[in-house]
Amino acid sequence: MTADQLETIIAAGLQCEHLQVSGDGRHWSAVVVSPAFEGKRRIARHQMVYATLGQRMHTDEVHALSMRTLTPAEWAADHNAQG
Repeated sequence: MTADQLETIIAAGLQCEHLQVSGDGRHWSAVVVSPAFEGKRRIARHQMVYATLGQRMHTDEVHALSMRTLTPAEWAADHNAQG
């Protein structure tokens, strides 16, 4: 699995305004910005992303995925704070 493939899978199952995936083929890190996260706690947001991956998490195709899950407003505030 490549980062591009993982991005395509996530984007197919979740409306994303920004999506960035990096990793080594088994251990991944993702920044996911979606309006669908509005009003949801972090655990629910992560579950939404995991749902897009389906069995890939259970078959070890994606061994580990760490995530930053943000709403568009949180993403904008984060980038404005960084200058």
